[in-house]
Amino acid sequence: MRVQSFSQSEALLLNAETVFFKLVTGENRHLSVISARPHKNVFLVELAGLTDINQAESFRGAEIYVGKDALVREEGEYFWFELLGLDVFSDDDVFLGVVSQIIPAGSNEIYVVKNGDREIFLPAAQEVISHIDLENGKMIVSVLEGLLDLNEV
Repeated sequence: MRVQSFSQSEALLLNAETVFFKLVTGENRHLSVISARPHKNVFLVELAGLTDINQAESFRGAEIYVGKDALVREEGEYFWFELLGLDVFSDDDVFLGVVSQIIPAGSNEIYVVKNGDREIFLPAAQEVISHIDLENGKMIVSVLEGLLDLNEV
């Protein structure tokens, strides 16, 4: 089966052992992972119980989930679910809002920080994101000159 993944590593699928599917029909299924390897911009995944193309076809368009225990990240990497809801402060301790959404945008994601009706779009770049403190639920950002002005409508 060809799988498009937000993860850049087949290790996630292999560590999961079992993956959970939410089919487009709304049905939920789970299958054991036999093997996974990168191929171009997808992964080729062999799953127990899927032996022909017709069986695999019923999974087309499905969302795939793994258990949290299968998640492995490198130092300085974060999963989206860890970042959503973080309180965002400038490096001079001004509250900017809460990470409400993450937009994939090429090499850097965009963090949407919401404070009331105001939204700030912050690039997930080292020059902007100074520190992430998951334990205390905080993200500290360096507000580069003009960055917040770009967000004014």
